[in-house]
Amino acid sequence: MKHYHPDAFATALLNSMPMGFYQPAQIVIDAQKHNVEVRPPDINFSTWDNLLEEKSGQYYAIRLGFRQIKGVCEEDMEVLVNCRGKGFPTITALMDAGLTIILLERLADADAFRSIGLDRRKDLWEVSALQDRPTEIFKGQPSESVLETQVELPLMTPGEHVVQDYATVGLSLKAHPVSFVRPQLEMLHILSTHSTNNDAQHGQFVKVAGLVLVRQRPGTAEGVCFVTIEDETGFTNLVVFEKLFEKYRKEILHSKLLMVEGRLQREGLVVHVIVSKCVNLTKLLGSLVQREQEDPNDVFYGGRNFR
Repeated sequence: MKHYHPDAFATALLNSMPMGFYQPAQIVIDAQKHNVEVRPPDINFSTWDNLLEEKSGQYYAIRLGFRQIKGVCEEDMEVLVNCRGKGFPTITALMDAGLTIILLERLADADAFRSIGLDRRKDLWEVSALQDRPTEIFKGQPSESVLETQVELPLMTPGEHVVQDYATVGLSLKAHPVSFVRPQLEMLHILSTHSTNNDAQHGQFVKVAGLVLVRQRPGTAEGVCFVTIEDETGFTNLVVFEKLFEKYRKEILHSKLLMVEGRLQREGLVVHVIVSKCVNLTKLLGSLVQREQEDPNDVFYGGRNFR
């Protein structure tokens, strides 16, 4: 199915989350590599589930559903969808339909108001103005903030947008965080995951870096830790043996951006790096990381951890 219908395959996987080893960002990037267009969640186009829209090229475009947005529930989103009609022209109309300020803030955080001409920062500004929303005979009218002289808010940088996308949706269709630090990584002679997987030779010593996507340490693996890292070009699988894991426990468990050195191993189509050294390069993300979470990986994937 993946070969002939990558659009339907990716949509079905996303609607089955959470599941197994894969994360939504991994599924979306794979779909894009197969020339499937993926569109962001939007108040006027999304439903709870991810769905297929009209054809865009060879395949149907995927519209991400509200289920991808952290902190919203299906019941609330069904209210939105059932009241949508021909579409919501303003944020005020959404509140009149019964959505709470908290829910609107979460939708704004997810940048889900693009169809009414607002980006994330303008969304939040408009939602804050709804504390004094029109009532009674003025119900349904735009808030006074629409009629006031518009404040020129500073534009969010691409990096800020990407970080907020990962914080609220778990992925970004705008860019990948590692793409913003690629020049620094190249200066350190760190390969991309694509180059590691496709160009490096068996037994070659490599340096590769990426966001930590998955960490697994199965009980049957005799202390071996399996890590998957991701950059803007793809994914690389890492193998960390028990002795090395104990040495680099802090880096493995707490890095957002992890760099490893090790030997590349190829076995047919299977490629992985046998790790000999780990370095936490999170500081390279600099201003991209705008807030700290209780789990140090929540800014990006909400990465699965183990004890």
